[in-house]
Amino acid sequence: MSKSVFSRIFLFLFSIVVVAQTRTENSKVLLDSLYNDGHVIGASAGYLVDGEILWESAIGYANKDEKQKFNLDTQVRTASIAKSMTAVAVMQLVAKGLIDLDKPIATYIPEFIQKGDIKITTKHVLSHTSGISAYKNSKEVENKTDFNSLKEAYDVFKDRKLRFEPGTEFFYTSYGYVVLGLLIENVSGMPYETYMQKNIWDTAGMINTGVEKFDVTRENASALYHKQNKGKLKKATPNNLSNRIPGGGFYSTTTDVLLFGNALLNNTLISEESLGLMTQHHSLEKVNNSYGFGFFLYGKQPNEGSIFGHGGAQTGSSTQLFVVPSLKTVIAVMSNTSGSGTAVSTVAGQLIDISQQKE
Repeated sequence: MSKSVFSRIFLFLFSIVVVAQTRTENSKVLLDSLYNDGHVIGASAGYLVDGEILWESAIGYANKDEKQKFNLDTQVRTASIAKSMTAVAVMQLVAKGLIDLDKPIATYIPEFIQKGDIKITTKHVLSHTSGISAYKNSKEVENKTDFNSLKEAYDVFKDRKLRFEPGTEFFYTSYGYVVLGLLIENVSGMPYETYMQKNIWDTAGMINTGVEKFDVTRENASALYHKQNKGKLKKATPNNLSNRIPGGGFYSTTTDVLLFGNALLNNTLISEESLGLMTQHHSLEKVNNSYGFGFFLYGKQPNEGSIFGHGGAQTGSSTQLFVVPSLKTVIAVMSNTSGSGTAVSTVAGQLIDISQQKE
C-alpha cells in the first residue's frame, strides 16, 4: 500500500472519529447544561436510532447529601410517561377483541359510575375527553395515603361531578388513567402491575421499570428534588403515588424508556395499525391540544403525530420521551428534579437533531 493511499485512509478514519466525537460531545454538553445551569440535581439522557442505542450518559447526583452519583442504572419517577405505557396495554386488549373503544366503559367495570346521558367510553378516557376531574387540592397532589388497590384509589373521585359532558371538551387528568388501570385488571383477569410486567416491561426488555411502592426501598432509586420558582434546588418531600399508579406511579431509567419507544417502532408491543390509531388527534380540534391515546402529538399541523411521546412532571422528577417514526429514533431524558420540565423537554428536542449526525 502506497504512503499516499495509507494517508487518505487514515484521514478518512480520523474524520469518522472526529464526527462521532462531535456528536457525543454535543450530546454530553446538552445534558451537562441541565446540571451546570442549575436545572436538576441529577439526570440521564440517550437516543436510539434504528434499533440501536447510540448514546447514553448521566450527570449530577442521585443523592447529593451522600455524594451518590447519578448513573444509567439510577431509577427515577417516570411521572406521566406511565400514561403512554398504560394506553399501550389498553390497546393490546382492544386488538384481542376484549375491549370496544366506543362502548361505555361500565361494560367492563361494573362498579364504574356513569353520570348524564352521554356515557363515558374507553376512547374518552384514553384521550382525556371523559370529563373526569383531576386532583381536588394539593393534599391529593402530594398524597400521603397508601391505597391498597386501584379500586380504593378510584373511590376517592368516583362520586365527583364531571367537568363537562363526555366527548365535548379536553381536560388532562391522571385520575382517568386510574380508571384505565381498573379496566385492564377486569378485562385481563390480572392485577394491573402483573399485566404491565408481563405484557409491557418484560416484552420490551425493560428490566429497571416497575410500580413505585411508598414503603419499599430500592437500591438504585434516586432521592427526590425540586426546583423552586426562584431557582433554588432543594430536597423534595416524598409523596405516595398509589392514588395514580396507571397515570404516574412508575419508576424507570433512560435505557428502559428508550426500549419502550423502540418496542413501539418495531411493533413488539402493538401493531402498526394500533399505533397509528393511538397517534391520531383525538382531543378535539377546538382545544388545539394535539393528544392521541396516551401520547402527545408534537408535530405541527398537518403533520401531527410526526413526533409523538409524553412529558412527565411530578414531585421529584421531570421527564420527556420523544418518538420520531420517520427517523426510527427515540429520545429520552430523565431527571430527579421537579420544576424543570421546560429545560428537560428543550434538551430532549435538541437531541433529535444531534442524534441524526452521521458517523
